[in-house]
Amino acid sequence: MAELTSDDMKEQIYKLAKKGLTPSQIGVIVRDSHGVAQVCFVMGNKILRILKSKGLASDLPEDHLIKKAVAVRKHLERSRKDEDAKFRLIFIESRIHPLALY
Repeated sequence: MAELTSDDMKEQIYKLAKKGLTPSQIGVIVRDSHGVAQVCFVMGNKILRILKSKGLASDLPEDHLIKKAVAVRKHLERSRKDEDAKFRLIFIESRIHPLALY
């Protein structure tokens, strides 16, 4: 593992972002291949901020709310009496609706 300078790391982040990877996937790749625990410690900025400064950030937030809502709905099909899951589904969907407006 060679020591990575901040410029080299920026270039690698840009290259991975152009391939279509999300910031969390980029962080995992950089961690595994270069032994960097957190990009923020080396660069002084988070991966998403680095991508936004270059204009490579995605418009959609990376929070997996829709996947979570689908999983809870599947669970509710199997166990209809789970009141807590119904309640949590309302919370999840209420966070999705404002995001859909933008």
